[in-house]
Amino acid sequence: MSVEPFPIRPGHPSPLGATVDEEGVNFAVFSQHATKVLLCLFDEEGNENQIIPLPEREGHVWYGYFPGMHPGQQYGFRMDGPYKPEEGHRFNPYKLLIDPYAKRLTGHPKWHDALFGYKTGHKDKDLSFDKTDSAPYMPRSVVVDPAFNWGETPRPHHSLENSIIYEAHVKGLTAGRKDIPNAGSYLAMASDPILEHLNNLGVTAVELLPVQAFLNEKFLLDRGLTNYWGYMTYGFFAPDPRYMQGSDIAEFQQMVQRFHSAGIEVILDVVYNHTAEGSELGPTLMFRGLDNASYYRLADDRRYYIDDAGCGNTLDFENPFVIRLVMDSLRHWVEVMHVDGFRFDLCSALGRTRHGFERDGPFFRAIGQDPVLNRVKLIAEPWDIGPGGYQLGAYPAPFAEWNDKFRDNTREFWRGDRGKVADIAARLTGSAQFFDHDGRAATSSLNFLTAHDGFTLQDAVSYSVKQNEANGEDSRDGHSNNYSDNMGVEGPTDDPAIIAARVRRKRNLMATLMLSQGTPMILAGDELSNSQGGNNNAYCQDNEIGWVNWPNEDDPFFTFCQQAIAFRNMHPLLRQKRFLHSRRRLIDGEPDLFWRRANGAAMRQVDWDDPDLDIIVAEMRMASGSPEYVQREGALLVVLNRGEATEIEPPALPEGEAWVRRFDTSQDDAIKVTQGMQVAAEAVVVFSHETGQERGV
Repeated sequence: MSVEPFPIRPGHPSPLGATVDEEGVNFAVFSQHATKVLLCLFDEEGNENQIIPLPEREGHVWYGYFPGMHPGQQYGFRMDGPYKPEEGHRFNPYKLLIDPYAKRLTGHPKWHDALFGYKTGHKDKDLSFDKTDSAPYMPRSVVVDPAFNWGETPRPHHSLENSIIYEAHVKGLTAGRKDIPNAGSYLAMASDPILEHLNNLGVTAVELLPVQAFLNEKFLLDRGLTNYWGYMTYGFFAPDPRYMQGSDIAEFQQMVQRFHSAGIEVILDVVYNHTAEGSELGPTLMFRGLDNASYYRLADDRRYYIDDAGCGNTLDFENPFVIRLVMDSLRHWVEVMHVDGFRFDLCSALGRTRHGFERDGPFFRAIGQDPVLNRVKLIAEPWDIGPGGYQLGAYPAPFAEWNDKFRDNTREFWRGDRGKVADIAARLTGSAQFFDHDGRAATSSLNFLTAHDGFTLQDAVSYSVKQNEANGEDSRDGHSNNYSDNMGVEGPTDDPAIIAARVRRKRNLMATLMLSQGTPMILAGDELSNSQGGNNNAYCQDNEIGWVNWPNEDDPFFTFCQQAIAFRNMHPLLRQKRFLHSRRRLIDGEPDLFWRRANGAAMRQVDWDDPDLDIIVAEMRMASGSPEYVQREGALLVVLNRGEATEIEPPALPEGEAWVRRFDTSQDDAIKVTQGMQVAAEAVVVFSHETGQERGV
């Protein structure tokens, strides 16, 4: 292809990507094994009109500076180098590659055989070599100036002990709202109705399912489905274009700014464990063509990938340029896009070296010393599918971790499974056996009942068996053991007794979440009794199945959720950073935690081992060793009763003091103050130790 000359200067090897200044644009890209790097420039119609070799190389960074170039320029890379899959190299200059540092992309790849570096259908599979140009089917990277006027809006900076996290999908939360302009977009996500709803509920942070540019897998498109959740990233710096109304990344920044103005933080669910390029039979979109042997962990037979994510490949976090890529990406989202934290998908994969998972591995060391990243919220999904991948509790501070034990044990207890009292007691007090080490706080346990992956709360009390037929996999996909209970009828019912039982079960589950030490997270729509029709793996359901159904917000369960969150916020005892270990307090000699049976007797080992025990009473105080400046309050009696109605025998109190019922899931108004120690069947009740002055008498 003949091209017109373009002015070029040496430029700089750092920062990587396309960097704009007043005179032009500097390009820099990493490749250790390439022999030539070609910068490809496109016009606004997507026509490739210039191909320019980057002239400079320092170490393994190729770079060049182009005076007179402006934001809006579309570009990509082509790489020369060996095509030797058996040695780990897959360079193919016929394939246009996305800049891994691109801040904006023009769209998404269009599935075509040209996207593959080999000849599809060839007997040698990926050992063959394809010369079809992929540019017509690839999105282009776009040069942008990411500057944004943030005004005077401060970041909220909620501590974990004061956080209520709300996991949501950008499109799914708003797509069903006819009253919100641009439904399904970044702008709709932070619209007035959504902000008002979240503030009314008591949310302090939204945790957004992946918004970095991601791929729609071909096998889904062939079924008439799409990648809804977004766990197939190929653009670690670029907001996914499908949620934009126009083409300006400022739409994302405006969303964040509006959340901050409402006092709500923004946390991103990020996928750095694998990429959208899949296995050796996947497409060539970026890393595979840039330098396959550097970016990915390869098997002993270097034609193949180590796959600890179950998606075909795993990034190599022993390579310093992979670490640099991820750290640069994270800092970009914090410093340029102003997000407040991250939830790391399959985070165990990020801690893997050739020796297995290492809690002090290169990634964790890098993030722990980074002055930008060690001050934002960091949340690990503490597992992957590789050997030894389940690492709940093994992460270093300041990471919090998704605690799936909380989800499972809480559902088991309220379902009535035998012998679960000890488990629910451990979850109620912050899962210390996992998290109380190395100075970690009780808030390290991120407690949840439901998440995007699995049943919604409504479905957890309506279905005993997953109903995933719409996914086209004969319901073989998704978890089979959900610790759910249909309460007598599978799916929707008109039976008022079953409906009432389901509402009570949801109230008890939500109450347990809000009364437990740790950091609570709720799934968007649970407060609205949202159902996915029993589909517990709606990853491909970009439709009414996956979207939140918005009924009348006067739903009594929404009101209950408001009350449960408000009750938690009113009681610092429920939001402690220190663990409760039944240690006596210097201030009054009382233990900070005392376990009782309904008759007031102390729990013995034989009680903990009793498989038929269905009620437990926790007498809680501020933790032993709490400093004087910690907000204090009297004791709480937290009662979890999954059995029949019973009378509680409370601890004796001095004259003029009393135990006052402050929270009761069996009441229509859960926080209405009532007297007496009767606990209804299937109920959570909290009594507060109060003086006459506190009671207003």
